[in-house]
Amino acid sequence: MPFRNSSDLSPSSFILASIPGLEAAHFWMSILLCSMYILAVTGNCVVMLIVKMEPGLHAPMYFFLCMLAAIDLALSTSTVPRILSFYWFDSREISFGACLVQMFLIHTLSAVESTVLLAMAVDRYVAICHPLRHAAILTNATTAKIGLVAMARGVLFFLPLPLLLLPLPFCSSRMLSHSFCLHQDVMNLACANTTPNVVYGLTAILLVMGLDAVLICLSYVLILKAVLRLASWKERVKVFGTCVAHICVVLAFYVPLIGLSVVHRFGKDLAPLVHIIMGNVYILVPAVLNPIIYGVRTKQIRRRILSLVHIYDRTAQ
Repeated sequence: MPFRNSSDLSPSSFILASIPGLEAAHFWMSILLCSMYILAVTGNCVVMLIVKMEPGLHAPMYFFLCMLAAIDLALSTSTVPRILSFYWFDSREISFGACLVQMFLIHTLSAVESTVLLAMAVDRYVAICHPLRHAAILTNATTAKIGLVAMARGVLFFLPLPLLLLPLPFCSSRMLSHSFCLHQDVMNLACANTTPNVVYGLTAILLVMGLDAVLICLSYVLILKAVLRLASWKERVKVFGTCVAHICVVLAFYVPLIGLSVVHRFGKDLAPLVHIIMGNVYILVPAVLNPIIYGVRTKQIRRRILSLVHIYDRTAQ
């Protein structure tokens, strides 16, 4: 697709990255990606359905889990179908406007997910360190307000990212390093001083994901201190065991996020395959793992899933 004249500030489109030398394997890569996407959609929908159906799960921790599932669904759906169209139909171009919208959704939803993970850490802290006040502090209304604040926080911090890109002139290169649009990736194609973009992007990341990570760690330090004050080792294991699922979900979110950030910051000379794999891991791995982690660790969810499987087997017979 041709560019507008050189006086225009933005290109008409960007080109999504493919893996050099592996174009023939795109179909098989798309099968893997599509399978993971179906697993993520199915798993997260099942978790939300079970929480709705099971009265024993109508508690703040599981309402936050439903928020997490909804975010993962939105995040994967905003990227994976476009990636699959690239692999299946060789549709490599994405318009400038669509790229900015996708970028906004990815960064905003990631920020909302980070905030929800922090809220879940606070829920664990209150449940363990102040159990008698847990029901009074984290009511259903408070949980809903936290969800709204998480959404507003993500939008307010990350809406400026695409707006800061709008006035920038872009170079002749339109090739992205991922199969979807990220702020750092698009910004690197600009032919102008991007210091404001760099400073604001870094500030937003530190004030949202960075601050959330610090507060989550602080919550677990306080939880650990409370657990160690318990009399028996058996009680300690039982109480801290209620946090294992959340810790795994936090790692599933922050490890790919940190890995992708490191690749962007220090991996300019790395093979394109590394950038593409890290990007896909960041988008899909948390969405796939979260329902599995909570399905394995939560007795009510596990029991309900097994009952649904038994019902399906009887119907099939």
